[in-house]
Amino acid sequence: MRRLGLLTIALFASPAVAQDAPEFGRLAEFIRWGGVAASVPILLAALFLLRLVESGGARLAARFANRRPTIQKVQTLARFALYVIAFALVLSLSIRLDPTALAVIGGALAFAVGFALRDLVASFLAGITIMFDRPFQVGDRVTFGGEYGDITQIGLRSVRMNTLGHNVITIPNNKVFTDVTASGNYGELEMQVPMDFYVGADQPVERAVALVREACLTSPYVFLERPVKVVARQVIFQDYVAFHLKARPYVFDCKYEEDFATDVHLRVVEAFREHHIGPPAVLHRQLPPTAPD
Repeated sequence: MRRLGLLTIALFASPAVAQDAPEFGRLAEFIRWGGVAASVPILLAALFLLRLVESGGARLAARFANRRPTIQKVQTLARFALYVIAFALVLSLSIRLDPTALAVIGGALAFAVGFALRDLVASFLAGITIMFDRPFQVGDRVTFGGEYGDITQIGLRSVRMNTLGHNVITIPNNKVFTDVTASGNYGELEMQVPMDFYVGADQPVERAVALVREACLTSPYVFLERPVKVVARQVIFQDYVAFHLKARPYVFDCKYEEDFATDVHLRVVEAFREHHIGPPAVLHRQLPPTAPD
């Protein structure tokens, strides 16, 4: 036992271990433990302010619906500012950032931190790029990666989308630049809502076009400052010769997209029924009589 104890003491007193111990000691010298303790209230205050920004922005957006995109943009900028300020304060209080400290800490942790946080740093830089390049904005209704919904938050690491099925989807910021994003309203409240209708090729198509346009213009959800276009073309629909009517009206607020489409479709169905305009059907042609030989 005595020999084992002497061997253990000799091992811990070896030159290799003796050289590593001062390095960890030097790292600890640059940490301000009092500043670490003082950073805890700052972090708690930052969390409180973040929740205050979230709840206050939601209440203001609900009260002033016509200003919702602007409120959500200010909310996103305030969130970014709180993140940056809190990080800078905690870093300045907890670490002595002199040249020696930067050399020691950078040499010891650069590889490990860089490897572990490479995706986080890429997402952070992508988030800053999104804020300036603006492929979409908070409040936009977008299509991304096969999903369709409203952008509710642009954070440091990810973008959150609320789909029409009320599913919250988290998209890493660095994925935004590897896929195509389509924005339906791009910072505006109004948005185009394309709708498709089909009538038989033997039906009065001009009257059908007028009825579809009238149904769009009389809906309480329509945005009247934009024109309502209805395009008609002959197509083969489910093996039937038909006319495809495509209406492109605008809804005054993108959150009423589904209500607008439902209202217009019900109006069109009723109007077609009143004017006896039928759907696509098989057309029977009567051949002219042949001349006698």
